[in-house]
Amino acid sequence: MNGYTACIGLEVHVQLKTRTKMFCACQAHDEDAPPNTHVCPVCLGLPGALPVINREAIRKTAQTGLMIGSTIALRSVFDRKNYFYPDMPKNYQITQQAYPLCIGGGITVRDADGNPKLIRGNHIHQEEDAAKITHLEHSSEIDYNRASTPLMEIVTEPDMATPDEAVAFLAALKEMLIYADISECNLEKGHMRADVNSSVKPDGAPGLGTKTEIKNMNSFRNIHRALTYEIARQIDVLRSGGTVLQETRRWDDEAGVTLPMRSKEYAHDYRYFPEPDLPPLVLTQEMVDAWRAELPELPAARRERYVRDFGLPEYDASVLVADPAVADFFEKTAKLSGNYKAASNWVMGEVLRTPPNRASPSPTSPSPPKPLLPSSPSSTKRPSTNPPPKRYSPSSSKRAATPPPSSRNAGSPKSPTNRPCSASSARPSTPIPKSSPTSRPANRPPSCSLSAKS
Repeated sequence: MNGYTACIGLEVHVQLKTRTKMFCACQAHDEDAPPNTHVCPVCLGLPGALPVINREAIRKTAQTGLMIGSTIALRSVFDRKNYFYPDMPKNYQITQQAYPLCIGGGITVRDADGNPKLIRGNHIHQEEDAAKITHLEHSSEIDYNRASTPLMEIVTEPDMATPDEAVAFLAALKEMLIYADISECNLEKGHMRADVNSSVKPDGAPGLGTKTEIKNMNSFRNIHRALTYEIARQIDVLRSGGTVLQETRRWDDEAGVTLPMRSKEYAHDYRYFPEPDLPPLVLTQEMVDAWRAELPELPAARRERYVRDFGLPEYDASVLVADPAVADFFEKTAKLSGNYKAASNWVMGEVLRTPPNRASPSPTSPSPPKPLLPSSPSSTKRPSTNPPPKRYSPSSSKRAATPPPSSRNAGSPKSPTNRPCSASSARPSTPIPKSSPTSRPANRPPSCSLSAKS
C-alpha cells in the first residue's frame, strides 16, 4: 500500500435474539412500542434493584463462540464499566472485562489474492446495550426500551489488512449468526454494528502503528468507505512528518470523511471492577456440549458439501447458501428432481428473480416444474371420474355459524400492556423458561451456576 501496511481490528456488537432483556424480565426487541414502556427499576438503574442473568443470552453467546472455534470459559465474571452518559441510566454498564465468556477462535476469509486467511478472534464478552438517543435540532430524546437489551461483543485481533477483508469478516459472521438464529442482524435497526480500529506503519516495521477508532458503524458499505478514507488519511499524515493521534472519530457519510470526536479512552478511564450484584457465572461442560449439539450445519461447511457432493460450481453454492431458507428449499427440490444442477439453475433463475409482489414458489414447500421431475412411463393423463363440485346454493346449504368470540381468540397471546413493569412481579404474558432470566434465591450462593434445570 504505497510503502505502508494497514492493520485493522473490529469490535462487533450484536444484539441477541431473546424475548427478554439481559438482567430483567422486560420485553426486548419491540422497536414499534411507544418510548419508555418496556422498562422497570432494574433496567432504569433505580436504587435497590438487583439484576438477574438471562440464561438464553448466555447460551447464544456461548454458541457464537463455539461456531468460531472459541474456548468457552466455564467460569466468567461480570464487571462494571463506569461512565456518565444519558443513554446509560445506571451511570455504568454491566459487561465482562477481565474474564470473558469466550476466548480465542477466528473466521477464515479470502484475501486479495483469493487465498484463505484466518482472522483471529481475541474474545467474546457478554454485556447489555445502552438506550437509544435521537438528537434533534435543539434537544435530544431518549428511549430506554433498548436499555439492557442482551448484547455480545466480538473483539478481533488486528489481522485484517484491507477494507475488503474487514467487510468479508463481517459478512461471514453475519451469515453464521443468522444460520444459528443467534440474532436477526438487521443493520438498519442496529442489531449489528461495529467499532472499527485501524493503524498504518511502514512496510516491514515491527509492532503496530497508532490506532484510531471509528464508532458505531452499521453499514458494510460505509465501513469500507470509512476504512479506505482513514487509512489514506493516516498515510498522508505520516508522509508529511506528522503524528497520528490515538482518538475516537466518527464517519460523515455526506462528506465522505472521518472527523475527530474525542481522545481515545483507556481501560483505567472506565474504572472497571467486579459487579457486586452478580456472582461469577459458572457453566458445566455438559451444558456447553448440549449447546454445541444444537448448532446447525455452518454456511462454509454447507457450501463445501454442495460442491463436493452435488457437483455444483462454487458460485452456485455461494448463492444458494447465502439464505438458509433458500438452501433448504434447494435441497428439497433437488431430492425431488434428482438433478442438482437443474434444480440449482431453477432456484437461482426462476425463484430468486421473482418480484416480491408476484406469486413465487414457497421456500418451505418446493414444487418444481415438470421438466425437473423424473419422468414415469405410467404418468399418462387420464380423464377424471370424480363428479364436478356442487355450486353453493342458499336454499340447499346453510352458512357456517360464526364461532363465538371465545373460540376465535383461543390460543392468541394477550396484548402486552404499556405500563412499566416492576422488578419483582413483571414477567412476559407467556411463560418462557429458556429466554427469561434465571431466578435468584433469597440467599445468594457464592457463584451463579446455570444448571440444566434453570
